[in-house]
Amino acid sequence: MTVHFIGAGPGAADLLTLRGRDILARCPVCLFAGSLIPRAILAHCPPGARIIDTAPLDLDAIEAEFVAADAAGLDVARLQSGDLSLYSAVAEQIRRLRRHGIDYTMTPGVPSFAAAAAALGQELTLPEIAQSLVITRVPGRASAMPARETLAGFGMTGATLAIHLAIHAIAIVVADLTPLYGADCPVVVVVRASWPDQRILRGTLGTIEALLAVDPVERTALILVGPSLHPQAFRESALYDSGYDRRFRPASESGAAS
Repeated sequence: MTVHFIGAGPGAADLLTLRGRDILARCPVCLFAGSLIPRAILAHCPPGARIIDTAPLDLDAIEAEFVAADAAGLDVARLQSGDLSLYSAVAEQIRRLRRHGIDYTMTPGVPSFAAAAAALGQELTLPEIAQSLVITRVPGRASAMPARETLAGFGMTGATLAIHLAIHAIAIVVADLTPLYGADCPVVVVVRASWPDQRILRGTLGTIEALLAVDPVERTALILVGPSLHPQAFRESALYDSGYDRRFRPASESGAAS
């Protein structure tokens, strides 16, 4: 018996990976985060599968489902939103599986920041503008932040910031980052990225609070901050430059061809 953790992606049912789909199709038990995962994904479950919405369950109850499935010799598909590597609360589930000696696998999913970038139709990194993406959050009821991991600390790098689970704290985001990025720095809030009701709010650190006051957002939103979000002139990457010598396109051959 194995518990298969599957990143279900940011919301669109067809952003489930092929591997995730195939595992889901052969598991007689499926646990899914019903508040964040579209039920259309459950269409891949086999007929007669036991499907459990974990939204109202605590960790003890989820553990009990794993243990019961193990006793019955039934593989479990554990669907979690986004990608398992980020804010998925998978670590504590794995710890309990290890205590019981239950095998598990992990299948990655499309993360929300990637879906947000796709919704914007752009890269989050630009040559000589921003070459780093910092994925972070703010303190919340579910967990505190380590003392050294602050918005101000990350903002000092000038990198593009992808701030999760923070729409309720937009005032803190603005206060911490405005001295570092400037009031005219672009801010984009992508709400329910890839879902049918996806929304995009564009502003700056100086205007985003007022925009959200008119068009409130309560949850399932990603805040992106950084100069790379604004259309601007930037140097093209050398990767496709005719004079750039690389293994599969030596510069000497490019020059000879021209």
